[in-house]
Amino acid sequence: MATIRKRQDKWQVQVRRTGSQSFSKSFTRKSDAQIWARRMEANADTCNFGPDPASLYKITFGDLMQRYLEEVPPRKKGGAIEAIVVRALQRHKIASLCLAELTPERLSKYRDERLETVQGSTVVRQFVIFQHILKIAKVEWNIPLPNNPAAMIQKPPQNRPRKRRLNPGDYESLLNASRQSKAWHIWPLIDLAIETGMRRGELLKATWDDLDLQGRKLTLRDTKNGDDRTIPLTRKAVEVLAVLPRTSERIFPVTPVAVRQAWERLRNRAGLRDLNFHDLRHEAISRFFEMGLSVPEVALISGHKDYRMLARYTHLRADDVVGKLD
Repeated sequence: MATIRKRQDKWQVQVRRTGSQSFSKSFTRKSDAQIWARRMEANADTCNFGPDPASLYKITFGDLMQRYLEEVPPRKKGGAIEAIVVRALQRHKIASLCLAELTPERLSKYRDERLETVQGSTVVRQFVIFQHILKIAKVEWNIPLPNNPAAMIQKPPQNRPRKRRLNPGDYESLLNASRQSKAWHIWPLIDLAIETGMRRGELLKATWDDLDLQGRKLTLRDTKNGDDRTIPLTRKAVEVLAVLPRTSERIFPVTPVAVRQAWERLRNRAGLRDLNFHDLRHEAISRFFEMGLSVPEVALISGHKDYRMLARYTHLRADDVVGKLD
């Protein structure tokens, strides 16, 4: 409620709300004091005051992370991956800091410490999450943060795009290692990733109902860019799909975690620790260009809306192009 008192030749207004900080101001005219008091009470009723700034000493960064986990990733495409990252960040000591201690200086120290063990791109992705958490806390959760300290930090340079492709003998090494794997799904996934350029998540979401073996097409629903996409299949991709067991609605009824674990065991057994599953997509798109497909044709398969993005995936070998220059 608002209290208006006359002090000497001034009218002093004080507005209080339970759980919120109090506000006061002095005016020469009582009418101005009353107008200001009504406006401030209206702000308090719509939560525009925000809680007491003292709460910044009671709320930890980890508290914000937990609320973010519960409310934000479930509504986002790819939120499951983001949730894994946030849970990992919760285990870092920075999560125990109260918000009053979460200063640019402290976040700069965190950045420098992380750069000793992870790559710059990883740190940049973490700070994107930090900024988003703090922005939502301030704008939507009414946390009285004076600013967004994560937005004030100089970000490290990101790594150059990976250029890893399959070297001669890599495919055979993976094949030999797969013969020792108990995960039935891992080799068909590898073959299809190379033949189609599909992302791991797209492969795992694909369903039998969306597969047209006779027409050599597979339709992917609700892809990364939000659209459905129908991709043409190579003859080898059709051969791989034709012999898979149909035990579920999905072609590969396995979890992303199971695939990741099977892949890591397989590549390590093959002696290819530097090879990521996503590198198989790089390999596929590069092969499409080497086959002579145009940029729009490759984009149709890969799902890229911005043709410029394909430049970082091609990584064509000079030896493969030199013959075309004659």
